[in-house]
Amino acid sequence: MNKTKEIWIAGFALFSLFFGAGNLILPPNLGVNAGEDWWIVVLGFIATAIIIPILAIFAHAKLQGTLYDFGKKVSPVFSTLFCFLIYIIAIAIPSPRTAAVTHEMAIQPFFDSPAILTSIIYFVLVFLFSVNRSRIIGLIGKFLTPIIVIILFVIIGISFFVSSGTLEVTSFKNPFIDGVLEGYQTFDAIAGVVVGAVIIISLDYSNHNSFGERKRLIRKAGLIAGIGLLLIYGGLILSGALFASSFAENASRIDVLSGLSTQTLGSFGTTFLSVLVALACFTTAVGIVTGTADYIKGICNNSKAAYVATAAICSVIGIIVGSYNVGFIIDVAVPALMFLYPITIMLILLNVVPEKYTSKIVFRAVILVTFIFSIPDFLGFIIPRENLTGIKSIIPLAEHSLGWVLPAILVFVIFNVKKFGKA
Repeated sequence: MNKTKEIWIAGFALFSLFFGAGNLILPPNLGVNAGEDWWIVVLGFIATAIIIPILAIFAHAKLQGTLYDFGKKVSPVFSTLFCFLIYIIAIAIPSPRTAAVTHEMAIQPFFDSPAILTSIIYFVLVFLFSVNRSRIIGLIGKFLTPIIVIILFVIIGISFFVSSGTLEVTSFKNPFIDGVLEGYQTFDAIAGVVVGAVIIISLDYSNHNSFGERKRLIRKAGLIAGIGLLLIYGGLILSGALFASSFAENASRIDVLSGLSTQTLGSFGTTFLSVLVALACFTTAVGIVTGTADYIKGICNNSKAAYVATAAICSVIGIIVGSYNVGFIIDVAVPALMFLYPITIMLILLNVVPEKYTSKIVFRAVILVTFIFSIPDFLGFIIPRENLTGIKSIIPLAEHSLGWVLPAILVFVIFNVKKFGKA
């Protein structure tokens, strides 16, 4: 196999990792609210939905390890706790959300059945597929992604010609920040640190013998994946902005995606897309449950019983949370993401930076400061915001739920200046 072909195959593998069907409901709704500032929202969204996740793959290429290795420079206890929190969040939010998206897109429009029934059937099947390790899921996933991508490009292309072309005034106070925070909801930074190692290991390195060649392969593959995601996310955000006037003010994310599909593809096209998205969501849920069960199995001396028990627990949680509507699940996810995402982002960045700048003391200081200064952001979605006005007013960017950014950068710079100043 020639090197160019290997790069493209690796690029598509990375693209498939981050292209989650559940994520499709986010960009069009962003566009509807962004209006004429859609391009600013795109810049914010790609920062956390594309750039950070791709950097997670680069970090894995450097570490050649697992999720645990991302935080080991802080301490073994921290890294173990971080791993547990990541998996808990994965089974409690993105996995159940796939069931909710499936119900609202593929079941509710055609059948008058309760969400809890969909959730039960959905996660019973998830459990069965996870326990039996069927290769069918992998095969389905390989065919689904290209078909969905083609349909999305058709939707984006048609929207340019059939929309009025008029852009509404934005409803966002800070479009860039809103794009950044909505990018959290893709969970792709978490996907990058969890599944990235599997992708790195599975890549064909036959024509890339040295470590430097392998890193160049991954960098080029990451660029291909990033451009693909940018075209889809950016296109869907612009499409949402072009059709903004056709949606009710309180339209849900599902309503916007379905409405956009109907206005460009018609009823049949929308039905077809709904079925494909449902199947893609199912493969994602199986992947999350299987990955979590594998992790627990690994720390329990490869116990099959631990694997089955974990898969069962994940499925029960999925049934309960997945019975709620998508909007509610997204709202519930916000506090957890405000707590975990800043730490995840900084761990990714620290593991990408050359090692001479990231000693153990730098890791510990930066992560500690990130944690402390993200607490007001986290609490802001749990207690009344007016109770935090005082502290948020003295922390730069805290009013935008990014109060951890500048302190973390400052600490990184100070510790390195002290280190190299002494040298």
